[in-house]
Amino acid sequence: MQFVRALIPLLLFSIFVSAATPAADQPQENLSKRELRLGKVVIKVPVASTPQQRAIGLMHRATLGHNEGMLFVFDFPQQVAFWMKNTLVPLSVAYINSTGTILEIYDMEPLNEESVPSTSTAVLYALEMPKGWFEQNGMKPGTVVEGLPEVERYKSL
Repeated sequence: MQFVRALIPLLLFSIFVSAATPAADQPQENLSKRELRLGKVVIKVPVASTPQQRAIGLMHRATLGHNEGMLFVFDFPQQVAFWMKNTLVPLSVAYINSTGTILEIYDMEPLNEESVPSTSTAVLYALEMPKGWFEQNGMKPGTVVEGLPEVERYKSL
């Protein structure tokens, strides 16, 4: 009987995680959103801050509006790499450091599984937007992104 009682919390946790996990072929929904300012441009994007959320990213979306995208938040500054597995829309990704400065911007093609690594090892954030969005809005390396969430894990290191 004690064995069964010990399994109940584990079973309830498994059900909760399963319910909160998107299906393998569905877009991610219900992420918290963050308002960011890049110069005069203001966008509100969902935030992927857990390993699972970052792994799914913008996969399985059939469309993406002009000012829609996703912010990826990492636990500490590092070299990162993105790919387009199961991602149906063309994207551009900006790699951003802890001060909010865009370090690098790359264009990525749908369904391309070749990774696009940062050259910098100081990336704390990545912002994915529709392909060409950064250029169309006059954003380039050196542009500062305001409104980024603080990374508590990084600050405590």
